[in-house]
Amino acid sequence: EKRGRPGSGTRYVRKERLRFSAAARVKDDVVVADERSDGMFPLITNCKDSSLPQILAAYKFQPKLEKRHEQLKSVQNLAPVWLKNASRIEALLFLYFIALLVHALLEREVRMGMVREKVDCLPLYPEERDCSAPSTERILDVFAPLQRHRLRKNGRLLRIFEPELDDLHKRILQLVRLPASAFRVAA
Repeated sequence: EKRGRPGSGTRYVRKERLRFSAAARVKDDVVVADERSDGMFPLITNCKDSSLPQILAAYKFQPKLEKRHEQLKSVQNLAPVWLKNASRIEALLFLYFIALLVHALLEREVRMGMVREKVDCLPLYPEERDCSAPSTERILDVFAPLQRHRLRKNGRLLRIFEPELDDLHKRILQLVRLPASAFRVAA
């Protein structure tokens, strides 16, 4: 009943606490109903002029759109912005859209160049492993180490050190029909 050391005259109070437990059981009727609708889902659209096969084809195209959306988050590092002006947010997202468009065009040009020149794969992965469908991220990773340096003394340009293109750089530039001189400073 009270605090302290228990002794011969100590009185105890009995308290009961309710404890709950959960038990699982299978509802056979629900399992049967779920089996009947397994793999089925509704497609909801606001395209009233599209046929059912066209709607299904558009739905099946979705993973390609999701891939570009994933590139926004991973390759371009799109993150939440704390802009309050809606027009600034629209402008920023427009720039990200342009960047996505450039990514898609670069991939397309390299892949079309590979088909045109009958190139099966390029050594774009680490340890120069082959890549049959180059992504923009892998292509840009190959060009990332290239640097141009300018040596100046007292504000006067003494020399420009151009980036050194290896065979893979030249091959990719050839696939996208860009001359290697695009990496040189105009004289």
